Amino acid sequence: MMRFDDLFLKGLDTLAGQGRLRSCRDWRAEGGAFLRQGADGASVVDFSSNDYLGLRTHPLLAERGAEWGRLFGSGSGASRLVTGSMPATRELENRLAALKGMQAARIFSSGWQANASIVPALASLSRQVTGAPATVLADRLMHASLYQGCAAAGIRPVRFRHNDMEHLRAVLEQAEGPGLRLILTESVFSMDGDRAELETLHALARQYNAFLCVDEAHATGILGAQGKGLVAGRADLVVGTFSKGLGSMGAFVAASDAVCRWLENAASGFVFSTAPSPLVLGAVDAALDLLPGMDNSRAHVAELADLFRQRMTEQGLDVGPSSTQIVPVIVGREQDALALARAVEQAGFLAVAIRPPTVPPGACRLRVVLHAHHTHEQVEALATAIIQASRSLPHD
Repeated sequence: MMRFDDLFLKGLDTLAGQGRLRSCRDWRAEGGAFLRQGADGASVVDFSSNDYLGLRTHPLLAERGAEWGRLFGSGSGASRLVTGSMPATRELENRLAALKGMQAARIFSSGWQANASIVPALASLSRQVTGAPATVLADRLMHASLYQGCAAAGIRPVRFRHNDMEHLRAVLEQAEGPGLRLILTESVFSMDGDRAELETLHALARQYNAFLCVDEAHATGILGAQGKGLVAGRADLVVGTFSKGLGSMGAFVAASDAVCRWLENAASGFVFSTAPSPLVLGAVDAALDLLPGMDNSRAHVAELADLFRQRMTEQGLDVGPSSTQIVPVIVGREQDALALARAVEQAGFLAVAIRPPTVPPGACRLRVVLHAHHTHEQVEALATAIIQASRSLPHD
């Protein structure tokens, strides 16, 4: 044992006793909706990943990624501020800006990195230009990466109740002063699968002169006309990811040219991080080629989500406010969520148990995600497995 291992082992034991211990398992994609555990383990239907359109195994993404690797190398070598930008990267950013109806875009290595970087960058602008700190107004269920950005900026956000626009209005009225006011939210919330009130958010941001930032990680590619997401010009800054509907890895921020130029200078995740690999960016370029022609896939996913919600609610199971491809099955306690996930996996489906700190205590769940590769038969079979397993759970 190393010197401090006893402390770490005690910490791990505490997590295990709380039903919150996690560990990485070996899975590999088999094509379609299937995953196989290890080299020769059991095959299951994947209802957990965020590969909404099934693009991570699409041959065009692999081909384009390899092509860009041959042309531009396997790595970028450094931050773009050190070794510059490939013309192909600039062209890709122009495509991403157009996808979100914005003037410009900047690519980051991950969505977490982008969110954790933009809040301090915007806060530094407020201090530098207005001489006053920024005020952050945050939907209480926004992603942990945005909270990390607030912490890095030294800002304690004012949290408004989830999707409660009247509460947001009230806190906006109290947030007076010369500093920049930032509203942080998501268009689709990753654990409940519900949507933000974007029209009202846009109107409130205009009325109170606040800067609206919307994380579109779980809408990009899968929702909206041609997979453009839900914002449709109703935000000052949009974050999108490549790792979900676009089947790759990384993220981007789309905004005005001035905002993107500021982030290029002030967002630590852009300034101090090696730029993403051309292998990754080539795959993203291919995904953007495919998106406009995938309306049938998006409609299929929406139909499957409706079917699954219907099967759950018919049996009195709680799916929360879900209206998208993300459907929680909320059971409450950690032990119940883990037991349900194990039973479902034994039936041939991967639907991972989500526990604190990802969700609040008492709101543990299976997070079921519908993909374009799923069939009606698979969804019906998953619903049956969950219904049968849930009957053995204790009921208060």
